[in-house]
Amino acid sequence: MGVAATTQIVPPATAPAAPKDALSQLVDLVYDDLQDCNRAIVARMDSPVALIPQLAAHIVAAGGKRLRPLLTLACARMVGYRGARHVQLATCVEFIHTATLLHDDVVDESLLRRGLASANAIFGNKASVLVGDFLFARAFQLMVEDGSLKVLEILSRASATIAEGEVLQLVTQNDLTTTEDRYLDVLRGKTAALFAAACQVGGVVADCTAEIEAALASYGMNLGMAFQLVDDALDYVADQAKLGKTVGDDFREGKITLPVLRAYQNGSEAERAFWRRTIEESEQTDADLDEALRLIAAHNTIAATLDRAQAFATAAKQDLAFLPASPIRDCLLAVADYTVRRGN
Repeated sequence: MGVAATTQIVPPATAPAAPKDALSQLVDLVYDDLQDCNRAIVARMDSPVALIPQLAAHIVAAGGKRLRPLLTLACARMVGYRGARHVQLATCVEFIHTATLLHDDVVDESLLRRGLASANAIFGNKASVLVGDFLFARAFQLMVEDGSLKVLEILSRASATIAEGEVLQLVTQNDLTTTEDRYLDVLRGKTAALFAAACQVGGVVADCTAEIEAALASYGMNLGMAFQLVDDALDYVADQAKLGKTVGDDFREGKITLPVLRAYQNGSEAERAFWRRTIEESEQTDADLDEALRLIAAHNTIAATLDRAQAFATAAKQDLAFLPASPIRDCLLAVADYTVRRGN
């Protein structure tokens, strides 16, 4: 009788890699451009005043997905651009974004940014505001160097709109009579306007048709709205490590976001009294955040917020649907859904 053959299972040398999310795939598609952008960021935030690169490097090195400059790089390549202008403009977009983060953390008195101590917590409010001003100025230098009046118009208008959005948020803070339309206006200004500009300038450098340029801007606007709605939901459901800031900051600061608005509008009179005390009158106890989370869960307002975010994400995908299929276009479509999945 012959010897029975045995089957030997040899384990793979390495475990299969987990599938990459859409944002990581987008990074891979524009990897060389992103590396050029990162080098430009380091070079252009240099200054003989040592505190400036030190503080700027702190917030830039704190991580983040570089989503806004990624959008500039990806949109330019998607529509066929083969030059290098988009790298400098992506750097400009990142400086505008970073400047607003520095100023926002001072206004909000935030102690955490992306899970690390915020710049103002380490260097103080005065230094953070002034370095934010420096980064805004550097961004405008980059715009001028690019030489396109259209690019300058798009990015300067976005910068003004961001400031308007932040002021509008300040005006609506602690005001439960704020309408949902007014709340969405805040989001368009403080977040979505820069997303739209980041995408649009990618098309401008490629000399796109007006139709394609408008589609890119609309995609960015809708993506930015979805992104901020999810961020507003995460403040009430995420763990601190995932959120990158202290959970419940929006509640403690009296910010009017959709989870709170819906809970207030749908609540009983006793529940509305709770929201008026904690949000409008800023009278909060240590137990109030847990009660806010309970009421938000009871009225299912996180799901409602994520539904609104998904509607914007779907609109973003429709904006690019008429463009020819390509790895970058398909990845940008996937990024819209990925943005909403952060909240699940």
